[in-house]
Amino acid sequence: MKRNNPVLTAVIATATLAIPPVADAATGAKTGADDAPAYTELSAANFQKDVDGKSVGLYTIRNRHGMVVQITNYGAKIQQILVPDREGKLGDVAQGYETIDQVIGGQASMGAFIGRYANRIAAGKFTMDGVNYSLAINDISTDPKNPRENTLHGGKRGSRFIPFDAKQLSQSSVQMSIVFRDGEEGFPGDLPVRVLYTVTDTNELVITYDAVAVNKKTVANFTVHTFFNLSGDLGSSITDTVFTVNGTRVLDVTPALAPNGKFRDVAGTPLDFRKPKALAKDIDADYDLLKAGGGYDNHFIVDQEAPGVFTFNARAYDPQSGRILEVWSTEPGVQLYSGNFLEGKVPRDVGKGNTVYKFRSGFCLEPSHFPDSPNHAHFPPTSLNPGEWYSGKIVYRFSTDR
Repeated sequence: MKRNNPVLTAVIATATLAIPPVADAATGAKTGADDAPAYTELSAANFQKDVDGKSVGLYTIRNRHGMVVQITNYGAKIQQILVPDREGKLGDVAQGYETIDQVIGGQASMGAFIGRYANRIAAGKFTMDGVNYSLAINDISTDPKNPRENTLHGGKRGSRFIPFDAKQLSQSSVQMSIVFRDGEEGFPGDLPVRVLYTVTDTNELVITYDAVAVNKKTVANFTVHTFFNLSGDLGSSITDTVFTVNGTRVLDVTPALAPNGKFRDVAGTPLDFRKPKALAKDIDADYDLLKAGGGYDNHFIVDQEAPGVFTFNARAYDPQSGRILEVWSTEPGVQLYSGNFLEGKVPRDVGKGNTVYKFRSGFCLEPSHFPDSPNHAHFPPTSLNPGEWYSGKIVYRFSTDR
C-alpha cells in the first residue's frame, strides 16, 4: 500500500536509532514445578557481537499470557517463537539458531525480514522509465535442464546479511531500521525502511513496515521469511501439516523459477488449497510447478476485495499439537514454501538444541508483492517515485484446536 507521510519521512531521514542494552532471554513458562521447558532457552550473551561496525544482539518481546518472540537485529531475523499447544504447554514453532555465529553461517533467509526486493527478479535485470538496471546475481543453478541466474531476496547483500538499527519500544514491541543506499546490489535510490515487531495479548505476531523512496524512483518488495514447524519438534517433517490458502490462482513460472507473466488456476491441480489439505497428499505429484521447486515453492494470488485491504492469506494446522497459524496481510500474494532446500547440512542446518533441520522440516508463508513485478506491467506495481511511501502489514495469528 502506497502513501505519503512527510512527518515520518523527516523522522527517518534525521533520526539516529540507538541500540539499547540487549533484552533478557526468555525464561520459558513451565507446565509444572519439576517440568523442564520443551524448548531451548536462548542466551542473550550468545548474540552479542559487532558486525560491520554495528552492535548485534537478541531482542525479546512477549505478551501477558506467555507468548515470547526473540529476534536478532542481524537481518532482523526471528530466532524463536514460543506459543502453547492444545494442552497449554509452550513450545518453539520457529526454526533458528543459538548463537549469532550460527545465524551468520546458517540458512540465509531463516527468520529474516527480506528486502529491498523479496523473491526473484529474472536474470537480475529490469527496465524502468527507459533505464536498464543490472542487479547482483545470487540465485544460480547450473543444472542443464533448469539453469537459472536470478536476483533473489535483494541480492548478495540484501537485508538478510545486514545489521539493522534496533530500538526496544516496550516489553511487547521492538523496532528495526535499515537504509538501502543508491546503487547497492544495482538498485537505484536511497530507501530507508522501518520494521515494527509487536506481540499482542491475543497471541499475534504483528509486523508492520514502512519505506520511502528518498531521491530516485526505485522498486520495493518486502516479506518475512520465518521457517515454521507447529509441532514444536523443529527437526520433524511438516508434511502432515494441513493448509488452507486463500487463492484461486498462482503465478506460472519458467524453468528458472521466475514468473513468465501468466496466471494458472489451482482448481484440479496439486496447488489447490482452497479446502484444507495436508502437504503430504500432493507434494510429490508429477506436476511441473511442483517439480520445478522440488516441492511447494509457489506464489499464490490472494483473493483480496481491493489492493492493500488487510486480508486472510493462509492457515496451517498441526494435528499433533493442535496449534493453528493464520496469516493475514495487506499484500497481494503469498509464497508457500515447504522447506525443500533444508538438507540437514552440518553446520548450516544445525539449529537450537543441536536439532538438525532436515528436508521439509520447516514451512514458510511469505506475504509479499509478486516476484519479478518490475518486468511485468500487469502485476501489482512495486515502483516508488521520490517522496512516495510503501506501507505493509503481516500478522501471524496463533491459536489451538482446544
